[in-house]
Amino acid sequence: MCGGIRSYLRMCGSDTAYAGDRGVESDDNLLALASRGEHAILLESRDVEAQLAELAAAGLDLTLADEPAFCGRCNGSLERVDRSASTPGYAPDPAGTDVWRCRSCDQHFWRGSHWERVETTLSKIDEVAEEPIEDR
Repeated sequence: MCGGIRSYLRMCGSDTAYAGDRGVESDDNLLALASRGEHAILLESRDVEAQLAELAAAGLDLTLADEPAFCGRCNGSLERVDRSASTPGYAPDPAGTDVWRCRSCDQHFWRGSHWERVETTLSKIDEVAEEPIEDR
């Protein structure tokens, strides 16, 4: 239900489990998974920006990580790609751009337009937090 925020959280350095990634679909299995967590936050909104605002209001740090640690796709750990290495066609040349590779799924990441969109969204969460939940 909250898959839209998982990459935001991972980009902010949170080790984020997502039930959909684990094939957990039933409410009972989801509750069992959630109850194993040290802290739980009930999100009331369905809107991604409003959910992020709820998390920030609960004290979660939503600052983009200087050095990404988790894959936005699978939550695997990231490693920096050597400047002399080659990358897939969709990724920039690491000689001119910092690039990271997921050790689990081999996806490559860099600070491009997606990073800028996430940064813009995160900068607006204070405004969203001030709106009444029913208006989100």
